[in-house]
Amino acid sequence: MARIAGIELPKNKKIEIGLAYIYGVGRPMAYKILEDSGVQEGIRVRDLTESDINKLNAYISQNIKVEGDLRRDIQQHIRRYMEIGSYRGLRHRRNLPIRGQRTRTNARTRRGKRKTVGSARTETKTAAAAA
Repeated sequence: MARIAGIELPKNKKIEIGLAYIYGVGRPMAYKILEDSGVQEGIRVRDLTESDINKLNAYISQNIKVEGDLRRDIQQHIRRYMEIGSYRGLRHRRNLPIRGQRTRTNARTRRGKRKTVGSARTETKTAAAAA
């Protein structure tokens, strides 16, 4: 298996698909990486040579922010939004959708399982009188 940017790429996939397993690298970025580093497209991960792996590692480490660094930066941006009290920060703090989606219905992924709102069933007068 090829280890690129600290991630073990699946050996049976083509390299452009395998690179997308790295956090921060999608399909378009994978094609750009292959083109700029000079690695052949369409080759399987298991068929990569050591020099190809070294080229990919060097290019990604020098030019692209991926994995832990990218996650850390995103978390810092979110923390900054919350500290300055921006609208986006308030939405993050309240665990609601950030980008203007409706919340009257939907938004279940962000808000979680439904919590039923309403009064509990009250006792009837006859049951209260019997007690």
